[in-house]
Amino acid sequence: MIALLSTDSSRKISKKTKHVRSAGDWTTLILLITAALLVLFPLLVLTVNAFKTSADYNATGPLSLPEHFTVEGIVSFWTTTKFPLKFSNSLVISLFVAVAAVILSVLNSFALGIGRVKGNTWIVLAIMLANMMPQEALLYPLYTMFKQMGLYNTRLAIIIIFTIIQSAYGTYLLSSVYGTFPQAILEAAAIDGASRWQILRKVVLPISWPTISVLFVFFFVWTWNEYMIPMAFLMGDDVQTIPLALATLQGQRTMEATTLASASLLSIIPTVIFFIIFQRKLSQGITAGAVK
Repeated sequence: MIALLSTDSSRKISKKTKHVRSAGDWTTLILLITAALLVLFPLLVLTVNAFKTSADYNATGPLSLPEHFTVEGIVSFWTTTKFPLKFSNSLVISLFVAVAAVILSVLNSFALGIGRVKGNTWIVLAIMLANMMPQEALLYPLYTMFKQMGLYNTRLAIIIIFTIIQSAYGTYLLSSVYGTFPQAILEAAAIDGASRWQILRKVVLPISWPTISVLFVFFFVWTWNEYMIPMAFLMGDDVQTIPLALATLQGQRTMEATTLASASLLSIIPTVIFFIIFQRKLSQGITAGAVK
């Protein structure tokens, strides 16, 4: 009985001590909150100016609260740029690229990291060097190639280009991860009669899902924000993306600051929603990489 009472009391004491924060913990918490506010401050300013009238903006500047709430800037950007069409183009391109690039990255990395293809180190090095090449150097060769293929000014051209570009980075990252995959697990699966495809599907993929989820999120956001190559390849108004529509507004000298703020807010809302949806997967992937 005495032993049980002492055990219960020690548990209560340990629970109490766990909730006690030190001065270092409070300092870290305050610094993190301050950093979060600094990061969110531009978004807050953008949101405030998106719902201002032009008169309020000209009279009080960008840092004051709106005296008259309005959605004229959002409506103007929505109608003048055909926002639903631009949104669907960006969504289709980004989703297709993210899915296809992840699939290619997994297959390439499985062959290079686990399949032990001959000369895999040199192949990964070549992929890394190709990934470091600036997009400006790719414009003319890609333009000539897709013009001859009849895919110029199509969403398919952008999907193909960025699938290759993103999968190059994904292959470089995943191949290094798969290169350290425990060989004992792979040998046990092979002894049990599992084929290469079964090993990939039932052994490798379940363990690497967190990393793959991080790649999927990054590929989607990176493709959504791309501007240079889409600007050179998407000439038609019916195939352009949201960054191109936003750049068109910025090029107009008579564009009001409130309309530009509304356009910028609408352009980043989808990526913010996407991050919120996949936030748990993203944190799991980062944690898994840290633990590994």
